[in-house]
Amino acid sequence: MTTIDGHIDAAQATEATRQAEREAGGGAEQHPALTDAQWQRLLAFGDAQDVAVGEALFRSGDREYDLILVASGEVEIVRDSLGWLPETRIALAGPGSFVGELGLLNGQGALLSARATQAGRMTRISRTVLRRIMQQDDELGDVILHALWARREALRRGPAAMTLKFVGTEGSRELMSLRRFAERLDLVHLAVELAPGDIAALPGHDLTTEDLPVAFIQGEPMPNATPGLVAERLGLSYQAQANDVVDLVVIGGGPAGLAAAIYGASEGLSTVLLDALAPGGQAAATSRIENFLGFPFGVSGGALTGQACLQALKFGVRVYAPCEAAGLRSTGDELELTLSDGRVIHARTAIVTSGAAYRTLKLDRWADFERSGIYYAATQLELRQVAGSPVVVVGGANSAGQASLYLAANGCDVRLVVRGNDVGARMSSYLVDRLREDPRVQVHTRSTVVALDGGESLERVTIDSVGEVDARGLFCFIGAEPATSWLEGLDRDADGFIRTGTDIGTQLLADWQPLGREPLPFETSVPRIFAAGDVRRGSMKRVAAAVGEGSSAVASVHRALAG
Repeated sequence: MTTIDGHIDAAQATEATRQAEREAGGGAEQHPALTDAQWQRLLAFGDAQDVAVGEALFRSGDREYDLILVASGEVEIVRDSLGWLPETRIALAGPGSFVGELGLLNGQGALLSARATQAGRMTRISRTVLRRIMQQDDELGDVILHALWARREALRRGPAAMTLKFVGTEGSRELMSLRRFAERLDLVHLAVELAPGDIAALPGHDLTTEDLPVAFIQGEPMPNATPGLVAERLGLSYQAQANDVVDLVVIGGGPAGLAAAIYGASEGLSTVLLDALAPGGQAAATSRIENFLGFPFGVSGGALTGQACLQALKFGVRVYAPCEAAGLRSTGDELELTLSDGRVIHARTAIVTSGAAYRTLKLDRWADFERSGIYYAATQLELRQVAGSPVVVVGGANSAGQASLYLAANGCDVRLVVRGNDVGARMSSYLVDRLREDPRVQVHTRSTVVALDGGESLERVTIDSVGEVDARGLFCFIGAEPATSWLEGLDRDADGFIRTGTDIGTQLLADWQPLGREPLPFETSVPRIFAAGDVRRGSMKRVAAAVGEGSSAVASVHRALAG
């Protein structure tokens, strides 16, 4: 690298710099060394082209872009200039490597830009073909998936996170909603919390406190941002293709819905998964699940459902969120699912896994403190708002016990309020034992919360058996009601839970005579519409049971499609 007279050769120095940038862009996980056989198999899936120096291969924000195979030449991946920040190079890709990240699988628009820094030969593989590779070639699929996932994880820690930035008032419900949406969809993002009334942290932008929360997408501000608006801009909302009829649409992204989507797609069904907020459901709000098969040391609900989402993408499930269902009806040989924005999805079968909506306490100022102080989940996101502060947890089932232990383990003094006489009546014994042993947890049985107090955020809670206590957060785990109000024409019980299989009233079976069969397991009173998980009458309301129901319902879907 050094010449005889001690000077560094410019060409060698340039190559050394490029090599350092390649190494900085990630190790073997992000840039796997493909064998010759793997490389040739991969090349056969795409279309080759010659690329000139400076030619753009895709640009940030592009809705449709390809996986790029670099046969020769070189490609740089950059975060574009954001107005207040200059362009930043993220990585370099040389011969034998491929360019792309996880957004290729979940339908997200391009996060970064890619352009050739050296002329060469490159091959494009479309998203549709990439999904086919993932499903048909296990070896290549695993290599690609590991790389795309590793790159997504690495991007969180670098300048790419600035491409999606949320700014809002500290602890506000609207900002929390955006953060929860981004975290559950595994989006690279950054969140900035402002003190109430402090807009001075946004210099150079013509914004006021009335514009919060603001989402900056590729440097462009979106005032009063919502998950739906952000999803639309990123390309994550449902876009129907011409004459597109899918084999299976799954409504609800909790454990039952994720299991149904994964099993359906892995068995060859074209599958769409929708959720009104983001995949994960109530399970994603659980800080720790200790009795799920295969996790002897426990697993957080977010981690479990996050890996399930990645698995769904691997098998080609098209995941859209937030997408809220507004109606579902049969139209002969097809089903029509109408979304709240009026768009329609046509499907041959559907599985309703819409779960349940959180119950609330009927207290003055409840709505006020839902914006800052009342939570329906206990994860890292909520913990950041209350860490080290006193909190109150309400509920007598496993979710309340798990939340109490999680908060106590992270420095909170916890009061667990249980309406019944016995904390062990609806809670697993291992949780009860640990609650009794934890010095940071006080259990109040035969008790209820009767009042809330504070300024702009929750400061105090009144418990009838104790009186007024300090509390910076109230975590509510008092159950949920089935999310079925959007459904018409399905047989439900008095509480709104959907009847399925042999549970359906005999007077409704007349519609089945032309089919020559009775409802299949998990099938509702309308043929080819199924239900699984918490929304179904008789379900166990446990994560493992929901996974079993979702996967079992797919077996009935196959039988219905074959009939």
